[in-house]
Amino acid sequence: MRLVVVTLAGVLALAGCDSGDVPSPAERQQGDVAAQPVPANVVELRSEGLTAGTEAFFFAAGQTEVEAALARALGEPLRTGSNDECGAGPITFTDFAGGLTAHFQQGRLVGWNWHSPQDGDAPETGSVRLTGNVQLGSPRSAAQAAPGFTPVADSTLGEEFALGDRIGGFIQVDAVAMLYAGTQCFFR
Repeated sequence: MRLVVVTLAGVLALAGCDSGDVPSPAERQQGDVAAQPVPANVVELRSEGLTAGTEAFFFAAGQTEVEAALARALGEPLRTGSNDECGAGPITFTDFAGGLTAHFQQGRLVGWNWHSPQDGDAPETGSVRLTGNVQLGSPRSAAQAAPGFTPVADSTLGEEFALGDRIGGFIQVDAVAMLYAGTQCFFR
């Protein structure tokens, strides 16, 4: 009887160790982040994270490692900051050349958004791209033709759309103006 209780306690302890946020090795083999590496100066944005050169990161990856890989691909961060008033909880962000912003919570990658560079940003030393045919600046018709395209009805943020259930974006003046995945700090 004692052996059964000890074994049951061990199984419950192991089950309690699952963070729920980090994909298992089997999930990593199936997810789009496990795809082939990209050139050293390219960041490829994916629905479950991003790849910077030869390094792939799922959401939940460590902030230090992600920022270092992004800096190798795109150059040193342009700015960092935080917003304690996000609905999802406090978010720290790091901006890179090419209009990429990485979002972190408690030292872990939780999201990204890709937008037009801001005035005064350093020139790009690498490039940013999204898997698939829709890119920042793509015409509305390219977004609408993409698999999984769905307009977001009644968005208070503008003309918003989804590409499947993990990537979203905005259209302004008939072109894709922003793409995003993961946790965002949008005030709706």
